[in-house]
Amino acid sequence: MTSINLNTPIEQIARIGPIYQRKLKKLGIKTIQDLLHHFPHRYEDFSNIIPISKIKPNETVCIQGKILEIKMIRTWKRKMFLTQAVVEDETNAVKVVWFNQPYLTNVLKPGDNVCLAGKVALGDKGVHLSNPTYEKVTGYKLQVTGLTHTGRIVPVYPETEGLSSRWLRYIIKPLLINFKDKIPEILPLKILQKNKLLSISRAIWQIHFPDSLALAKKAQERFSFEELFLIELFVLRERLRLSQEKAVKIPFNLALVKKFIKGLAFKLTDAQRKCAWQILKDLEKPRPMNRLLEGDVGSGKTVVALIAALETIKAGYQVAFMAPTEILAKQHFQEVGSLFRDFNVNIGLLTGKEDKFVSRKLKREIIEISRVKLLEKAKNAEMNILIGTHALIQDKVKFGKLGLVILDEQHRFGVEQRAKLVSRETNAKKIPHLLSMTATPIPRSLALTIYGDLDLSLIDELPKERKKIITKVVAPKDRQNAYDFVRKEAKKGRQIFVLCPRIEKSEIRNPKKEISSWADVKAVKEEYEKLSKEIFPDLKVKMLHGKMTPKEKEKIMKNFKNKKSDILVSTSVIEVGIDVPNATVMLIEGAERFGLAQLHQFRGRVGRSKYQSYCFLFTDSSALKTHKRLRALISSENGFKLSEKDLAIRGPGDFTGHRQWGIPDLTMSALKDISLVEKTRETAKEILEQSMELKKYPLLRDRLGKFRQKIHLE
Repeated sequence: MTSINLNTPIEQIARIGPIYQRKLKKLGIKTIQDLLHHFPHRYEDFSNIIPISKIKPNETVCIQGKILEIKMIRTWKRKMFLTQAVVEDETNAVKVVWFNQPYLTNVLKPGDNVCLAGKVALGDKGVHLSNPTYEKVTGYKLQVTGLTHTGRIVPVYPETEGLSSRWLRYIIKPLLINFKDKIPEILPLKILQKNKLLSISRAIWQIHFPDSLALAKKAQERFSFEELFLIELFVLRERLRLSQEKAVKIPFNLALVKKFIKGLAFKLTDAQRKCAWQILKDLEKPRPMNRLLEGDVGSGKTVVALIAALETIKAGYQVAFMAPTEILAKQHFQEVGSLFRDFNVNIGLLTGKEDKFVSRKLKREIIEISRVKLLEKAKNAEMNILIGTHALIQDKVKFGKLGLVILDEQHRFGVEQRAKLVSRETNAKKIPHLLSMTATPIPRSLALTIYGDLDLSLIDELPKERKKIITKVVAPKDRQNAYDFVRKEAKKGRQIFVLCPRIEKSEIRNPKKEISSWADVKAVKEEYEKLSKEIFPDLKVKMLHGKMTPKEKEKIMKNFKNKKSDILVSTSVIEVGIDVPNATVMLIEGAERFGLAQLHQFRGRVGRSKYQSYCFLFTDSSALKTHKRLRALISSENGFKLSEKDLAIRGPGDFTGHRQWGIPDLTMSALKDISLVEKTRETAKEILEQSMELKKYPLLRDRLGKFRQKIHLE
């Protein structure tokens, strides 16, 4: 193995053939480095080898002995192969049974010394070892060293079909022996000593083949610290770099702000006023604002953002307003047109398929405009605010004087995307200010890491006139009662959302064998058929899902908002930004399939008017954990507290829906530990205070460069 190094592709490793290469790549493993950093997600403790005479039924044990006999038989009744053996040590003998592994008679022979680990079962003919893990040993004695699959703490890895933990141990162990002392240590000695962390050579061995569970934990702590430290270095360095850039200064215009607020049909909350003030003060500075505006669904984030937009426009600069969907972009276009009607503002809409324009002369009248003309107006700075989807960062879109970028529900909008928008400006010498908005409450640990380069503004109160949404868990036996209630609401003129986890049954899979109920997950198309034909044939039921064309979705939502249908059966496409004040019931099928933060967002689609609103959580699950989670939703209206609970229960990857970030599962789990997050943040600050370019730490600088390519925080 002298000719290979950590960056050697797996194709060059002798024992990994084409079939296994493809399987490894499914797990994102392309090099030896990737293999060594494919960490176990749990361990089996087989370190206590006991005499056969001491085994007891229903216990998981590890024994050593000699094979007296071994044979394979086929059971025609159950249509399976059974491999049966008898293993003896100095104290007793025990029968061993393996299921559907006929090849074992070619691997194990009478007279072989073996170490076996597995569960002791009690059958008709007494106790036997059922389907144990096996390993040949050369001359047996208690507590033999050098074992891989038995007789020690054994790593269990994330797997894929046809790629077992046994095979991974077989491949990883010899690579570890060769490379454990050749992996460069990127953490400075001072950081290792201060935080009592294992060295890289010791940690890499102990995380795969630990001498004790305590050392496995210490190794996990080292790698969790390292990855969080790199994330903190990444985001804090971006923050420092941005602070050195120049931005246009937008002067505070008190008279303009007062006029806008006075024209609103509602009174701003104290939280809205506080957040608007923070944003306006940022706009006055000569460096780019990089702020995230958080607030529950219906808390009034858009109005706060539009105060900043209006100030920017009246200071002579342009605003780009990006939304995640065409439906939401068009909704913002209508809302901005209404709220800016008295301010002589040119407003444009640019999506994948549609371009519209409200001119300062026509004010409220929407006119169609050719894309060429719309882009020309943006380039010549005649378009004050351009609203759109990701179409805004197309190469053809350029701005004459871009001063502010507003992003709705774009949890991350990184340096690369910002650079794309900056490059759209014809005379780009200064960086535009950035304001992101989200209705997903971000737990503190995520705010300090993944969103660590953003300043946070929090709208933590709802308008006073809002009524609390009555939330209930509905068991299968109470389903009809809920349907009766829905009909009553519809007869009053109210409208109902019915939300399902899937579009159709055909897309439902069973990705994990332990989830046996996926086949029963409610799907939009089937539920629409059932509700429209069997349950509510007297009501107007419509369907909405992500596979529809933008035009279809817009038409359905427009008709629903205009009360042309009573019930809308939908997927989570309605999670973001859909505003239907007349809707008073949110009925969620398969509620256990969603996280608390997501359920809270769904619930926020109702309760947006003077009418009392309701959220019904339908679940067929009887699991205590499910009902505990759903009760947490019932008892709390505070999205931020729910987000912390959601993070603790499901983990950051599921919480944000961003498993594609490229952050290892071990680090994802560590993101729940606020004290560790704070510790790595402080350590990163200390290093960057010495040198933003990490001149004293070339290995750390190189690793950060590779980390930047691997991670996908944008």
